[in-house]
Amino acid sequence: MRRVVVTGMGVACPLGVGIEHVWKRLINGESGIGVITSFDTTELTAKIAGQVPAGHSSEGGLDLSEWIAVKELKKMDRFIHLGISAASMAIEDSGWVPHSEEDKYMAGTMIGSGIGGLQTIYDGAITVHEGRARRLSPFFIPAALINLISGQVSIKYGLKGPNHSAVTACATGVHAIGDAARLIAYGDADIMVAGGSEAAVNPLGIAGFCAARALSTNFNENPAEASRPWDKDRDGFVMGEGSGVVVLEEYEHAKARGAKIYAEVAGYGMSGDAHHITAPADHHEGAFRAMKAAFKNGGLTPSDVQYVNAHGTSTPMGDDLELEAVENMFGNHASQIAMSSTKSAVGHLLGAAGAVEAIFSILAIRDNVAPPTLNLHEPSRASIIDRVALTAQERKIDVVLSNSFGFGGTNASILFKRAS
Repeated sequence: MRRVVVTGMGVACPLGVGIEHVWKRLINGESGIGVITSFDTTELTAKIAGQVPAGHSSEGGLDLSEWIAVKELKKMDRFIHLGISAASMAIEDSGWVPHSEEDKYMAGTMIGSGIGGLQTIYDGAITVHEGRARRLSPFFIPAALINLISGQVSIKYGLKGPNHSAVTACATGVHAIGDAARLIAYGDADIMVAGGSEAAVNPLGIAGFCAARALSTNFNENPAEASRPWDKDRDGFVMGEGSGVVVLEEYEHAKARGAKIYAEVAGYGMSGDAHHITAPADHHEGAFRAMKAAFKNGGLTPSDVQYVNAHGTSTPMGDDLELEAVENMFGNHASQIAMSSTKSAVGHLLGAAGAVEAIFSILAIRDNVAPPTLNLHEPSRASIIDRVALTAQERKIDVVLSNSFGFGGTNASILFKRAS
């Protein structure tokens, strides 16, 4: 089986744009969550979210015209805008340029989303409902389709290899990266541009999760304190938007062109709860089996891991169940690891979460630092696991496990290790 490494990364999230800018703010314990100002939240119980800040990339903001031709912007939903932007950053960061048609044939895309073009669907439904169906944009369908992130990136860069998308709710980002890595491992591609994107901070998205009573509503006056994984005062997750994309590459291919290598994909596992559409199974045994599968796939053991990037959404039920699953997985070694939830700083990016968190996991290896869990003042449950409360920790990190779980009982775990 061929080895797979990460040679490029791009991110747009509530902490800003660009891996160095975002990482610095994350390690410094800053929050990207604020009051929603882009639409009226009067009728909504949740009034806060994590949104990608506008501005020039040199200042850590997002200017879409840097990545997408202005005339093309109206043909795409915002989730595609974010996905193309992050993918463009990752490809530029990788330094890879195709030199032949064969190079293009062996390069592909696997960028997914949990929900897709929700704003486009919302606006289109209103247009039709108001009797203006003939005014609907001819780009309505391709603007909303999830696989059009992969499609648009492949068109922009001439990538003619596998063109695929994962759609597994909040596990999408990890599934996209893990599945893309397997395509390389099995020889279907030498390079894959993989990750997730989401832009569901809009009236329909917020209202839908409010109706499900999934969002935090007790911290509307103090947004930065709302996402608080494992804390006794947590009351739901905070919606976030953004995109994370990595360039995956076959190890020898990367070495041959002198690419910088951030980390190696060291294992990938999946499972299904077959239990409930939203609630985890008892003891989060599905999460346990996903982690176990990742270790088996990578030929590693829990004792090889120094840091876990948790799914940790800040929901009353899910956080402690994941904690229990990790404790069961790591056994006596649990006291030796650090585990944090970076959702405390950016919110829950749904289909983009796992990809953004994979990038944070890789940077933890690069810089030997575990990012903090913000707002963890009083845990609702004791544990021997160090959950990196409030402040980042410097520690030797060679192997990281990152978890993502989604509605429908879908679970994904991925391992990264320092490349050698």
